[in-house]
Amino acid sequence: MAGLGALAAQAGSAPARVADVELWPVRATERTIWLFVRLRTDAGLSGWGEASDAFSFANTTKQQAQQMESELRGFAALMKGRSPLDIQYYRQQGRPRAAQGGLLVATAFSAIEQALWDLSGQLLQMPVYQFFGGKVRDLLPVYANINRVAKPRTPAGFAASAKQAVAEGFRALKLAPFDGFKREQYERPAMAPPVTEGIACVAAVRAAVGADVQLMVDAHSLFDVPLALEVAARLEPYNLTWYEEPVAPGRTAETLTIRRAVKQPMAGGEILFGTAGFAPLCRERAVHVIMPDAKHCGGLLEMSRIAAIAEVDDVVVSPHNPSGPVATAATVQLCAGLSNFGILELQWGEVSWRGELLSPPEKFAAGQIAVPSQPGFGFRFNEALARRHSL
Repeated sequence: MAGLGALAAQAGSAPARVADVELWPVRATERTIWLFVRLRTDAGLSGWGEASDAFSFANTTKQQAQQMESELRGFAALMKGRSPLDIQYYRQQGRPRAAQGGLLVATAFSAIEQALWDLSGQLLQMPVYQFFGGKVRDLLPVYANINRVAKPRTPAGFAASAKQAVAEGFRALKLAPFDGFKREQYERPAMAPPVTEGIACVAAVRAAVGADVQLMVDAHSLFDVPLALEVAARLEPYNLTWYEEPVAPGRTAETLTIRRAVKQPMAGGEILFGTAGFAPLCRERAVHVIMPDAKHCGGLLEMSRIAAIAEVDDVVVSPHNPSGPVATAATVQLCAGLSNFGILELQWGEVSWRGELLSPPEKFAAGQIAVPSQPGFGFRFNEALARRHSL
């Protein structure tokens, strides 16, 4: 990292200093609001990051967007007048606050870090993956998260969405069929109907797509250990690729208890921050797959370090990414070179114009996404379209 400034000088890049930050809230659906972040320089360049999903989907408001913007301005101020290449400086100045400030603060910190990488790639006229040692793959496998698009949220609704995703070429799917479950329903018999309905949704999806499509189930940390074990046993006939977060991943001992008792592979870690957040899961082998999210974990450099500690313990990295196209583009750049990369999440099917937010358009084919080789994250942002769908 210390040599980026010298590289810029050798490449003849014009000096550029961070000037200001803007938040671009874009409403995709009633449940999804994307928060895109533009970091400007005094040389006229713009780098993009994404700060979505720091709030509950149904309740994101203009007031909450303003809270995010305030945090973004605080982190961007650390880089005011500095080169975008000074990413280690930014991390060392901002990371302590991000590690202690909760999800909102961690997400703001991560978004600025993403944008700095985008700017750095543009300054040096190279794709971001080159900063992380280059790429080892031109195409990344992706799975379609059908959870938000399924309507109604019934076995038939999930099955219809699953069939459509498979018809578009996806060979792996994920759903969260227990989102209607409430913790107060731990007491029988109240918990039985929503659990049974969730399992029926999984059964319907498996019947709809056949045995050869990978199927993941996200429990969104809704269960305790006994219920997690019961649900896992009832899901065994459906041959899951993984069983995700039946309890919160920060509860390492409980997660390990579940992993040792169930037959399905375990996955988790979607909102954990930093290497310290993921190290216990990897060290204890409490999961088979970790799921750092570039929006929440500290950004791309932090994700690369998380992947490195996971590799020591033979844990696969399949980034959490129920995101807009900016976070997806950023994550693709890092995953292009990760040796223990598994598969990338795509929030599938919510809006027809999603791909048009970027130029060249975001495209998925045969369940894969191509790794672009243009400078930075490899896109121009469609500001006019974003304004038409602004919050």
